Amino acid sequence: MNLNKQDDPLFLKRLAKPSLPIDVILDTDTYNEIDDQYALAFLVKLCEESKGKMQLRGIHAAPFLNNKSSSPGDGMEKSYDEIRRVLGLMNREDLIPLVMKGSSSFLSNERDPVDSPSARALAELALGYTEERPLYCVAIGAITNVASAILLQPEIINRMVVIWLGGHAHHWPDTAEFNMRQDVAAARVVFGSGIAVVQLPCMGVVSELRTSGPELEHHLRGKNSLSNYLLDTTAAQALEDEKIPTWTRVIWDVSAVGWLLDDDTYMEDYLCPSPIPQYDHHYSFDPARHPIRYVYRVHRDKLFLRLFTTLQG
Repeated sequence: MNLNKQDDPLFLKRLAKPSLPIDVILDTDTYNEIDDQYALAFLVKLCEESKGKMQLRGIHAAPFLNNKSSSPGDGMEKSYDEIRRVLGLMNREDLIPLVMKGSSSFLSNERDPVDSPSARALAELALGYTEERPLYCVAIGAITNVASAILLQPEIINRMVVIWLGGHAHHWPDTAEFNMRQDVAAARVVFGSGIAVVQLPCMGVVSELRTSGPELEHHLRGKNSLSNYLLDTTAAQALEDEKIPTWTRVIWDVSAVGWLLDDDTYMEDYLCPSPIPQYDHHYSFDPARHPIRYVYRVHRDKLFLRLFTTLQG
């Protein structure tokens, strides 16, 4: 879809860094890895620190399928439970009413949404926002719920900004990244819809956001129940996956939350034409496509300092 938005000042404003106050939802496959738990806690804590200037309006469970789930729907259900577990560790049970179950399957095509409480809630919520004051959606899993909301209510494309950690860098030889390859149809819907998108690619960009056991021990051990849970779960999963004590682990999902921070300390980006994800796990490019904001560099040390300081609070 060629949507000429290069000269639309409101669209370009939505692609700029947000100015507080803003409203945010998080769409997350929380049980898939450990980095989603960090991102969820980071966002909740940032909202607390903002004293009402950053309001959390929803936490939606996204589907996933790997060795930790028997189906996309099972992955979504486990993520739903994990969101509630993390909120309990943070003593934020007051946020549980915001937690929504998402899609039980991935899109079967680019026309039909997967109906779910998340897709309906997002579509309805976004209708209450405007081109001047959009809803921000931080998505850190397969983007099925967001694509389904767009297909349910296409008019929300001018009322939302989607910050998605998905795909690989545009120069990478493929785009067989977990979040994108699970639901290429959903990625094509979102990138082709004309909605304001901020893309944080995995390999080649946020893959540098690695941490280690000693670093986590130093910054998190004994700070609170949540920090101990994050540390112990990360260490157990990393040892299982890497099999060596000198493991490091990518905690890349926090970068999507970090983009909301209202300065340029933590990452660098630019506008470029919206890519076209292909079903063979490669991008195509059309210079006439509407722009997205593309993050090409993350300042790992500065972002991790902000993350650890925030989680210790």
